[in-house]
Amino acid sequence: MQYDIVIIGGGVVGLATAYKLKETKPELSIALLEKENELAKHQTGNNSGVIHSGIYYKPGSLKAKNCINGYKLLLDFCDREKILYELCGKIIVATREDELERLEALYERGLQNGLTEIKKISAAEIKEYEPHANGIAGIWVPYTGIIDYKDVCEKYAELFTNKYKGDIFLNQKVIDIKPNTGNCTIITKDKTFNAKLVINTAGLHSDQIALLTRKIDVRIIPFRGEYYEVKKEKHNLVKNLIYPVPDPAFPFLGVHFTRRLKGGIEAGPNAVFAFKKEGYKKTDINLKEMSSALSWPGFQKVMWKYWQMGMGEYYRSFNKSAFTKALQRLLPDINKADLIPGGAGVRAQACTRDGALIDDFLIYEDPQIINVLNAPSPAATASLSIGTTISEMAISRFS
Repeated sequence: MQYDIVIIGGGVVGLATAYKLKETKPELSIALLEKENELAKHQTGNNSGVIHSGIYYKPGSLKAKNCINGYKLLLDFCDREKILYELCGKIIVATREDELERLEALYERGLQNGLTEIKKISAAEIKEYEPHANGIAGIWVPYTGIIDYKDVCEKYAELFTNKYKGDIFLNQKVIDIKPNTGNCTIITKDKTFNAKLVINTAGLHSDQIALLTRKIDVRIIPFRGEYYEVKKEKHNLVKNLIYPVPDPAFPFLGVHFTRRLKGGIEAGPNAVFAFKKEGYKKTDINLKEMSSALSWPGFQKVMWKYWQMGMGEYYRSFNKSAFTKALQRLLPDINKADLIPGGAGVRAQACTRDGALIDDFLIYEDPQIINVLNAPSPAATASLSIGTTISEMAISRFS
């Protein structure tokens, strides 16, 4: 089957890219390949459903630019397509004196990113937003919202296929890619596709897809984030979203409380190395994937640098009391009995050979292939902006 463009990966970034490509250049023939029997099954389908404001990201970074632009695009898209969401706002709270400097830096970063409506709040004012929350100071972020990104993906897919006549193929795991002059052959378990351009948005497996055609100096390391659900009778403890001050040395936001759009309150996640790229359970192990990650020199350096933090995350993973204690920093009234096991997600974290956990989006362009090698949170919020960026890269080759 011959196409102008083949996109590998049916998560929110791949689907947004497919949609923006067809919206901009409907005459292009485009296929999207997804290895699962449904779309948005992994990172997109297991995230916390938060619409991020952009307060965390370094001004001028791809994350900051795409989150802020993507935020506006997402809300406009949802309004136009009648997708349910809610801008409920959140608080970020400091619970210790040594967090106040980081809280102030976060506030300044938010202002630099154009979030003019954020405001500092005192310990007393924290109680006005979240009566049961604990903190000595905080930031109110009214831009933050909640959504179900599977709903968003379904609409991207519907517009791509029904309105613009794009093709989606499920159960198509890519086994090999063979670049030829002016064309690429994409081989799956039971089909062969040909395309002038391939776009790799395979998330957790994006490094494996990239390695089919080029050398790369990064690897995707899977980190599992485990959640608890707050029992229904204790939902009154959380009005909306309560976040801690993040540690700038580690690309995770720390355990927090999130109200879900379609009901329920999540507590978490932690962040532990997963022994399988799609390892949603503690018992999930893939020896090949695990050994690949553990043998990567960059990840060995990460483990050495963050071993104490890593051991603490694993301890909380297996010890509910320790997990509860971490949550009680934000919400003292929460008890172990108030928490029931919830779901888990696995984050695709790009790690360089020299041991850096990449904290920005990473895209490699080759003549016939565009590899999206790092698109962590806030990729869902920023999906239309990222999709626009990738589609512009692609369309420039067809001008």
